[in-house]
Amino acid sequence: MSKIVKIKLNRAGVRSLLKSGEMQELLTARAQEIADRCGAGYETDSYVGQNRVNARVWPETAKARRDNHRNNTLEKALG
Repeated sequence: MSKIVKIKLNRAGVRSLLKSGEMQELLTARAQEIADRCGAGYETDSYVGQNRVNARVWPETAKARRDNHRNNTLEKALG
């Protein structure tokens, strides 16, 4: 017979991990990789939100916006 395992998360520890500088560096690097796959005209940004670090990639130029609209470039770069 197997025993039932109960796990109790340290909520404060998880919260501090999700808002840490290391997590921001990791997400910033991942966002930059995605922007690089998209090509010229895509920008990245990261910030610490209320619950966690957030990173985003968006088409900055009109040419990049048109490319993303026609080809779903950002969605394909995530894949």
